Amino acid sequence: MDKLIPINSKDDIPQVYQNTPIGQLFEYHNLSRPFDSYVNAQLLVGMCMDNRKHLNMPDNFAFIIRSGGANLKFSEFKVSYAIAVGKVKYIALIGHNNCGMVNIISRKNEFISGLIEFAGWEKENAEDHFMYFAPMYEIRNETDFILSETRRLRLRYPKIQIAPLFYLVENNKLYFIKEI
Repeated sequence: MDKLIPINSKDDIPQVYQNTPIGQLFEYHNLSRPFDSYVNAQLLVGMCMDNRKHLNMPDNFAFIIRSGGANLKFSEFKVSYAIAVGKVKYIALIGHNNCGMVNIISRKNEFISGLIEFAGWEKENAEDHFMYFAPMYEIRNETDFILSETRRLRLRYPKIQIAPLFYLVENNKLYFIKEI
């Protein structure tokens, strides 16, 4: 957690993100800025599908893609759509602590038995499904993954400003992740 930069005032927002939709996201979420009205999305938010996270922001302010671990590798068409058709120029990539995609292999038996019990799958199909997809979605460390995904997306979309962010579940606040 020593990589996290807390935002408790507008002055805490790094200069490069001030007066951008990424800075505004912090103002809305962390600083309780009154909501403005939007007709078009100002940014794309890529965040984990975890149900413990909710962003405070106005309607129509952002496109949101939720994917396990905030992994956008398999959502690139949606990212490209938000940029090409939605005309967004900013992406906030948000990881969070206690992510279920960290060490997903440790949940193999729970995953398989859950598919058998709740979805009616056969054991062999559930095992094959887990073994095929788990390596694609496994992340070892939340902050390191968000930083690497930010670097990957910056190479893919060089004209788009992409910020690596972190959501702390305990206090429902957003943080910037230090890039070193």
